[in-house]
Amino acid sequence: MTMRTRWITALGAGAIGAAALSTLLIAAPSTTPVADAAMRGDSAAVRTLLKDAADVNAAQGDGMTALHWASMHGDAATVQMLLYAGADVNAATRLGPYTPLSLAAKYGHAAVVEALLKAGASPKIATGSGATALMLAAASGDAATVKVLLDHGADVNARESIRGETALMFAAAADRPAVIALLTQRGAAVGATTDVVDLAALSRKDPARLRAILFGNPPPPPTAKKAAAKPAPDAKARAGAAVAEEANARAPVAGPPGAKEPATAGAAAGKEQGPAPAAKMAEKAPAGAAMAGDKTRKKEDAGDDEFDYEASLAKTHKTPQVPGIDRTYLMNELVGEQGGLTPLLFAVRQGYLDSVQALLTAGANVNQVSAGDKTSPLLIAVINGHFDLAKYLLDHGADPNLAEENGVTPLYAVLNCEWAPKALYPQPQSYKQQKTAYLQLMQSLLEKGAKPNVRLTKKVWYSGYSFDLSGVDEIGATPFWRAAYADDIDAMKLLVKHGADPNIPTMKPAGRPFVGGGQRRVKDVSGLPPIPVGGPGVPPLLAASGEGYGEGFAANSHRFAPTGMLAAVKYLVEVLHVDVNAADHEGNTALHNAAARGDNEMILYLVSKGANVKAVNRAGQTTVDMANGPVQRIQPFPGTIKLLEGLGAKNNHHCVSC
Repeated sequence: MTMRTRWITALGAGAIGAAALSTLLIAAPSTTPVADAAMRGDSAAVRTLLKDAADVNAAQGDGMTALHWASMHGDAATVQMLLYAGADVNAATRLGPYTPLSLAAKYGHAAVVEALLKAGASPKIATGSGATALMLAAASGDAATVKVLLDHGADVNARESIRGETALMFAAAADRPAVIALLTQRGAAVGATTDVVDLAALSRKDPARLRAILFGNPPPPPTAKKAAAKPAPDAKARAGAAVAEEANARAPVAGPPGAKEPATAGAAAGKEQGPAPAAKMAEKAPAGAAMAGDKTRKKEDAGDDEFDYEASLAKTHKTPQVPGIDRTYLMNELVGEQGGLTPLLFAVRQGYLDSVQALLTAGANVNQVSAGDKTSPLLIAVINGHFDLAKYLLDHGADPNLAEENGVTPLYAVLNCEWAPKALYPQPQSYKQQKTAYLQLMQSLLEKGAKPNVRLTKKVWYSGYSFDLSGVDEIGATPFWRAAYADDIDAMKLLVKHGADPNIPTMKPAGRPFVGGGQRRVKDVSGLPPIPVGGPGVPPLLAASGEGYGEGFAANSHRFAPTGMLAAVKYLVEVLHVDVNAADHEGNTALHNAAARGDNEMILYLVSKGANVKAVNRAGQTTVDMANGPVQRIQPFPGTIKLLEGLGAKNNHHCVSC
């Protein structure tokens, strides 16, 4: 406590009024007058203060000195004056920490950067996240600043410590084509990749590191309890060097059960370092649905460093079986390995055509996939709705058949983007502003040799924006199935024209889809032979008729073509001659789905085409039962119940929502 503060405190509230106290505090002289003047941009005041021997290095509360402020403002004259007066050229702020060079580079002030470097500033000093001045300058887009730093020995391929990004990645992510050209001319690696992170393993082994990666913050220092534990491997060691371009020549391998065409090695290849036990089993069998919403998962999300991943699995899921897996997947397992992005992937993800062109000119491989989930530049463009850029990449040699590790190809992704579910929060809408329509892009992909019958090998975690309400596990789906699920007749016709098989169903998943706050448990009382995991799941006809609506939440998010479900069902039945009584792995037919939505018109149509109105699913539910509130939050459809009873279906009167 200062002498002044002690005097005010001793005086007491009774002896001094609030206004007088405020005046005293406001009148208190600043202890950092030079920094304050520089912050205001008052060069004359700075000069006067320095002549009066004011402390040139006195730092404000956050560590900002006069040199920091002058550097950030790009005031080269004041910077020179401060340096002459003895300013610490490498002083660091308390937050960041940032040096004057960092701030000058961040705002692209080349003259200031050069002055600081000549005065002894180190281009190798990085912020707390490992970002160098060169990275910050690259993001600013000022090529002159980048050149000065490179001329003074800045490491063009240095990596920051959170995700392993390089200066070239900073430039690509910020759409700085001129900087990209300069960096690549000076040796920046166009094939470098960010760190690869196994999310499932990290959530179990090092949750602090996981939070740092997901939220961009440095991990906290180890507690005393963990000080003696073996340290996590360095990010750079995990990342390794740039992915070799020849690794992209992936040979076909055997696909999932029932696949019409081989999958790619990228989707089936094992990891260099084995993931957690649960994740290893995930690689051996098709993925089930997304994570279960339970209290244990909430504990993990809350950030408990002591979260016991294995205990969570044992408590909330069935014991995994080998060679299959008889439980739903946690979200981290569906995501799998994250990261491994190249500069080109950064630019494509944002839709930056100029930066993409600069990188391709510099020798970037248009088919180099991410080192994490094996996403190609073409695929990441489509996933993010950049259809125009996807067409450009396709015309410049992009392979339309490179699938990511979950089996998603660009052809599937086009439909998945065009008919993305309604989100609970805002999502990118780039696909709505493209010159290239989705059907045009599909046509181009097919003409370039895209295979129409490739099947997914996992549920696509990002289809529902990590909170899936569909009640559907799309593992094993083909592009045609996705078009049928969207009731998109034009897309189905296009795919059939190019060899799509309209009868390939999804695969039976392990476990059931996550829907809202829980799962509807299904007990098979049919006495029929069980369908194994990976066996036939949901036929396209059922996808078109409203699969998942009987689960309770699909109507809140499902988007489909404006021509409606009935038109798509008629196309499948009358033109493609699919089996009107086809059933999914739970024994539901198209009639069950129509009844679950109260769609009397579709019911009458299906019955007219020979649909069995008395069909019973594996849980013992009749078509009437599906119209009679089979789950919470779906009220019965009295008109549909009356119609089906009149057609001979049995009502078991098991209304759950009544």
